[in-house]
Amino acid sequence: MKFPDSASVAQIDLFDEIIDVRSPAEHAEDHIPGAQNLPVLDDAERAEIGTLYKQVSPFESKRRGAALVARNIARYLETTFAKKDRSWRPLVYCWRGGKRSGAMVHMLREVGWQAAQLDGGYKAYRRQVVDSLAALPENFRYLVLCGETGSAKSRLLEALAREGAQVLDLEGLAQHRGSVLGNLPESPQPAQKMFETLVWDALRRFEPARPVFVEAESKKIGQLQVPEGLIQRMRAADCIRIDAPASERVQFLIDEYRHFLADPVTLKAQLDCLTGLHGKDTIGAWKSCVDRGAWPQLVADLLASHYDPAYQRSTHKNFPRLADARIVSLTSLSPDTIDRAARDLLAHIGRESTAVA
Repeated sequence: MKFPDSASVAQIDLFDEIIDVRSPAEHAEDHIPGAQNLPVLDDAERAEIGTLYKQVSPFESKRRGAALVARNIARYLETTFAKKDRSWRPLVYCWRGGKRSGAMVHMLREVGWQAAQLDGGYKAYRRQVVDSLAALPENFRYLVLCGETGSAKSRLLEALAREGAQVLDLEGLAQHRGSVLGNLPESPQPAQKMFETLVWDALRRFEPARPVFVEAESKKIGQLQVPEGLIQRMRAADCIRIDAPASERVQFLIDEYRHFLADPVTLKAQLDCLTGLHGKDTIGAWKSCVDRGAWPQLVADLLASHYDPAYQRSTHKNFPRLADARIVSLTSLSPDTIDRAARDLLAHIGRESTAVA
C-alpha cells in the first residue's frame, strides 16, 4: 500500500518519527514535541542563502542552496537513516511545508520509505496550537493545589502522577518554581512558544472524564505567560489546600534551594529584587543571614515577611473557591507522608465521584 506524501497536524501521531529539517535556531525556539532536528540547512548556511538571495540573485541562492541541501541529506542517509528498515514512516516538516521538507521527503520516498510532508509546515502546526489553547482547556475539570510556599505542592503533584492521576505540572514545563527565587540555574526556561507547545501536548493527551490536578499559579511563571484560556479555567476550579507546619516548610525549602545556598552572590542579587517591597534595612538583614549561613532564620523570615502574605493576597483573590477547599494536612513533608497523602486524596475523590454517579 502506498501512503500519501502529505499529512495534516491532526495526523502527526500516526508516524514512526517526526523530523524537523529547519535550522537549529528555529528548532530551539519551538518544535513539535519529540521531533528530531535534522536541518537541511544549518543556521550559518541558511544565513548564507538569504544573503545570496538579497545581494546576488535568486538563481544563485537556489543553486547554492540545492548543493547544500543535497549534501546534508546525503549525510543523513549515510548516518542517521542508515539502519532504518523499509517499513519506517517519518513525517517531515519545515517552516511552511515548502522546499526544505519537500527535498527531504522526495529523497526518502525515492529510497522507498513512506515519508510524508506536514501540510503547511511549522506555521500550520503553530496555528493549531494557538487555536487549541483557546478552546482545549474547557474540556477538563481541574483540581487546583493551593498552599503556602514550601508546602511541597509540586512534590504532591509528582506523587499523584505516580499513582496514575492526570497531572499538569506547569512549573515543570516552564522550568521555574514560580517565585523571585524560582529560576533553575542549570535549566533555562523554554521560549514562550515552546512552553505553549508543551502545555498543548499535555492537555491533548488527557481524558476529559477524569480530573486534572494542577498547582495554583499566577499568570506568569518566571518569564513565561500561562495561556489565558487555561488560567481562567484554573481560577474557576475547585481547590485543595495543603497545610504543613512552618518548621517543615523551612527545612523543605532549605533542601530544595541548596543551589542558592551554594551561590551566595546570586542569592543576594535576587534578594535585591525585593528592595522595593521591603526596604534596604530588611534586605540588609537577610543578606547578613546569607553571610552567616543562618539559613533557617533567613527562610523563616522570608516566609513570614514576604511569601506567606503574598500567598494570602494573591491566592484568595485569584482562586475564589479556596474558601471551600478540601484541606490536606501534612504533619511532615517526608516522601512517605506525601505519597500517602496522594493515595488518600485520590481515594477520597474516587469515592466522591462514585457517590455523585
